Amino acid sequence: MTRIFNRSSDKEKRQRLRRESPLAERRLWLRLRNRQLLGYRFRRQYGVGPYVLDFYCPELELAIEVDGDSHFQAGAGEYDGERQRYIESLGIRVLRFSNREVFERLDDVAGGIAEVARGRGGLTPSKSPPS
Repeated sequence: MTRIFNRSSDKEKRQRLRRESPLAERRLWLRLRNRQLLGYRFRRQYGVGPYVLDFYCPELELAIEVDGDSHFQAGAGEYDGERQRYIESLGIRVLRFSNREVFERLDDVAGGIAEVARGRGGLTPSKSPPS
């Protein structure tokens, strides 16, 4: 069986992306890390197939993408669309926010993520069976 999540061949890439993450991603990470958002565990720079997600919550099957300037250049929309279709084909919901939204409305961004998490959560983390 082919492994599609966090392939070992992409480990160094994921580590580099974590070290070099843009300021907007670092700001959002401060709101997601340590189960701060409704008790859900988010992972940073998580590999899914050939792609690396900015943030991913396996329990919710929820990806969070922070779009910087490169996402608004020529050809980026086509790549992003292909990437998103692949990720969604695995049952993962993708939420996208621009850098500007993260910088100017971080509380609203976190609130939007929490609203989606409540809708996808089923059992709350505290009621989930131990893993």
